[in-house]
Amino acid sequence: MVATPVPTNPYVLLVRTDESLSHKANVDLQEAGYIPIIVADIDQAWIELKRQYPAMIVLDRIRAGNQGLKFCQQLRELAYPVTILMLIEKETIEERVACLEAGADDYLLKPYRSESFLHRVRFYLQPSENQQEHLQFGNLVLNLSNRRLFLAGKEIDLTMKEFELLKYLMSHPRDVVTREQILEHVWGYDFHGESNIIEVYIRYLRLKIETDGQKRLIHTVRGVGYVLKEA
Repeated sequence: MVATPVPTNPYVLLVRTDESLSHKANVDLQEAGYIPIIVADIDQAWIELKRQYPAMIVLDRIRAGNQGLKFCQQLRELAYPVTILMLIEKETIEERVACLEAGADDYLLKPYRSESFLHRVRFYLQPSENQQEHLQFGNLVLNLSNRRLFLAGKEIDLTMKEFELLKYLMSHPRDVVTREQILEHVWGYDFHGESNIIEVYIRYLRLKIETDGQKRLIHTVRGVGYVLKEA
């Protein structure tokens, strides 16, 4: 078996997770070569952040409540360079918006499979050494190393899920990709959220990259999926 390279910063901080979930995540992370740090509440999380810089924070949205959202907001206000993964129990638009607006990079529906959890951890903490530095389509340039998007030289802010969706479309220019392919590669094969999630995020992307006189780039192929192509 080929050993999986351990990232430069392998620390993952687990905040306010229940005992069974903490044990499961602890085992999964250690087997994958990461070092989990488990704290019981937000106050302990702040103390730990002064001791050890983690590359990722995993926060249970339900158990932490509004205090967890405030914790995320404060980290972003301080420009703390860490990836935040929220664990949620119900995938509604309101819940997703609350997490993302608070500053979370991504979310994962509980209960989850170990494969899905580790896929997200590796995606954010262990980019491929052979990964391209950027993708370009027309006047769109997507920087893969720092997750920044430029449209005709102007930077456009993206949430992590918008980034993943646009990256997948830009990786398959002029190819029709099905809804099933998008769900598998962007949301994961065990996604059980709302059926219109793709349409919601396609609309988000269009509002950001097809405004101010810009031509339509993301086209709907009725009954099939979507294609990124020139008008």
